[in-house]
Amino acid sequence: MAQGTVQVTHTGTSRWRRRTGEYASLAAALEAAADGDVLTIAPGTYRENLVLQRAVTLRAPDGSPGSVRLAPADGVPLTVRASAVVQDLHIEGQDAAAPALLVEEGTPELTDLRIVTRSAAGIEVRGSARPTVRRCTVDNPAGLGIAVLDGGGGVFEECEVVAAGQAGVAVRGGGHPRLDRCRVHHASGTGLSATGDNSALEAVGCEIYEVRGSGVQVTGRATAHLTDCDVHRTDADGVTLDTDAVLTLADCRIHDIPENAIDLRSRSVLTLTRTTVRQFGRNGLSVWDPGTRVDAHQCEIFDSTGDYPAVWVSDGATAVLDSCRVHDVPDALFVLDRGSRADVVDSDLSQVRNTAVSVSDGATAQLDDCRIRDAATGAWFRDHGSGGTLNNCTVDGTQTGVIVTKGADPTVERCTVDSPAEAGFYVSAGGRGSFLNCRVTNSGGYGFHVIDGCRTTLRRCRTERCARGGYEFADAGADAAPGSGPVAEDCSSDESAGLRPTPPPVAETAVQTAGGSPGLLGAVPEQRVTFAEPLVAVAEADEPVRTSQDVLGELDALVGLESVKREVRALTDMIEVGRRRQQAGLKAASVKRHLVFTGSPGTGKTTVARLYGEILAALGVLEKGHLVEVSRVDLVGEHIGSTAIRTQEAFERARGGVLFIDEAYALSPEDAGRDFGKEAIDTLVKLMEDHRESVVVIVAGYTAEMERFLSVNPGVASRFSRTITFGDYGPEELLRIVEQQAEEHEYRLAAGTPEALLKYFTAIPKGPAFGNGRTARQTFEAMVERHASRVAQVAEPSTDDLTLLFAEDLPDLP
Repeated sequence: MAQGTVQVTHTGTSRWRRRTGEYASLAAALEAAADGDVLTIAPGTYRENLVLQRAVTLRAPDGSPGSVRLAPADGVPLTVRASAVVQDLHIEGQDAAAPALLVEEGTPELTDLRIVTRSAAGIEVRGSARPTVRRCTVDNPAGLGIAVLDGGGGVFEECEVVAAGQAGVAVRGGGHPRLDRCRVHHASGTGLSATGDNSALEAVGCEIYEVRGSGVQVTGRATAHLTDCDVHRTDADGVTLDTDAVLTLADCRIHDIPENAIDLRSRSVLTLTRTTVRQFGRNGLSVWDPGTRVDAHQCEIFDSTGDYPAVWVSDGATAVLDSCRVHDVPDALFVLDRGSRADVVDSDLSQVRNTAVSVSDGATAQLDDCRIRDAATGAWFRDHGSGGTLNNCTVDGTQTGVIVTKGADPTVERCTVDSPAEAGFYVSAGGRGSFLNCRVTNSGGYGFHVIDGCRTTLRRCRTERCARGGYEFADAGADAAPGSGPVAEDCSSDESAGLRPTPPPVAETAVQTAGGSPGLLGAVPEQRVTFAEPLVAVAEADEPVRTSQDVLGELDALVGLESVKREVRALTDMIEVGRRRQQAGLKAASVKRHLVFTGSPGTGKTTVARLYGEILAALGVLEKGHLVEVSRVDLVGEHIGSTAIRTQEAFERARGGVLFIDEAYALSPEDAGRDFGKEAIDTLVKLMEDHRESVVVIVAGYTAEMERFLSVNPGVASRFSRTITFGDYGPEELLRIVEQQAEEHEYRLAAGTPEALLKYFTAIPKGPAFGNGRTARQTFEAMVERHASRVAQVAEPSTDDLTLLFAEDLPDLP
């Protein structure tokens, strides 16, 4: 399109100034124009670099928007330094070092402009400029969409950034624009970005989507305020705050985010009001570092698409949730690290696949007047220094209501746990806690289950309709310190539903204290420390079950393992005699059936575990006796919360049998840090106690590593009755394994071959790769292969040719 003429309508008050002139170029027209004049540009393409320094109007002809193209070869196509009006122009820039439209001074009005460019920025506002930009479109795949810099400001109304090679809107150096009903999408960087001292961004009714970076990013002491905005379909976090940033989100919607919906760090402060966060791949709200704080009021966080907690508070940060809803998530709230704190008031946490509230590593959580529903665990205070308060909360429809472990010490007041599948309140492994005026109803297990002699305090607590009993205080063992154990004062229970027969009372660990009205249980005088192992009826099987003697016979037939056989027989005898004493109406010693197997690979640990399960099934102790073998990879997930699910699933598969965990020490590596193996161990400890009558757990691994594993995890060590060591096989025992393999497969060892095998097994390296019985079997298989290669060359082999293995068939030493 050729360049056309420019008509200048002079609007002076004098009659002689009210006239119209035509000019061949924009530069000439601007030179002739004065403040208030209107420059109407004929359709065409203008290769000029314009600078507006007067308050003129620059526009396309009526009815021809977009017909005027301003497209110089380089430089800034249009620079505005006055309170001018620019309408209906199409601006194109080609200079990667300059903006397409630069506003440096004044309060111009820019309306219905279309900027299609490959410039440093589509629109750049700087200095004292305060433009009003309406219905403008920026398409700049090479640089920034809109940049407001160095103290610039202005209002952008109904504008759209349709593409940007960097940020859609960038505010730096004290810029402070307002965006009203704007759309920013298809940016290769951040959607909206504000950074630096005194930089501020206000957005109302805007939509940010389809961006490759964060939807909104506020950093370096900048501030931003978003109202009624949508942020969705980003490649990175939805909203990011860092380094003393301040952001307010009111009535906003953050959704369809693959990473964190909102992430804030380094002393940033976020205020959320009536905002919804949904469909996020990591955390809905992620809060890190001392001084970082989020205040959420009447917000909703839900519908997670990943395996992470909805709200994550760590490294000394603070979160406040007031009248909020968190639901349909893997975990609702995780608070980690000393100095971290979460305050949750009048909020609902529901439809949580794992743990609604988790407090660990010295963090604190306070929940007041909250409702937790439909979660695997209502609240879990995990370890030493972790605590806080649950006050006037209800926990409904969980597996376990509240768990306290490993020295955690929360205060739980006036809380109700209704219909837990297992315990209402569960305390173990040195957990403490004070439970005041709490109530458990309709529990599928115990109301209050306190084990390991934990120094838990219960005052004026009440249980109703608990299937296994209102209270269970399990023994801490012979090494417990005097006066240890729970304190129960003025607690009561209806004890009306499905209680098992009460054996003769034994020594109590509950410390009895004087109280007021004792209620039905008084100070819980009848609670038992331990119970005899109940007899589990053997389910009728489709196939005949072998007797324990039959299985022990198979155990005896194994090569070597003499000390192992003695240990298993002694344990079997204890269980068998206990069963007979129960049948005679006598008390039976409580036998912990969980075992530790230590030794090198290939020493028969898995085989013995399988036989042990079958023995327990034959004795009626286990329902099935089957073996489920797992290792770290089967139990530990990649994300927080997924480990508990995997561990529970493995435990469920082993129900009625043996769960065999090979290389169990890998769950607690020496440099564990925040390794998720800790979560697997914590889950196992609880499940082993809750289901001690239906699953036997055997942990196995190298001797030295297993000793370390048990020493650093005393809660685990206390669950196992004994350690059985599997010694390495000697050369003679390895020879016997080869002889058994040969007999089973109808081969024979020729004269001199046994002696050659003894020398071979004596000389074979016994390093970490040595597999004991596995090495013997592999040796036999190698001999069979060499035999086949040799005999294949014989035209008509005899029976001896087909069955005899010679010394020459031995493989080379590794």
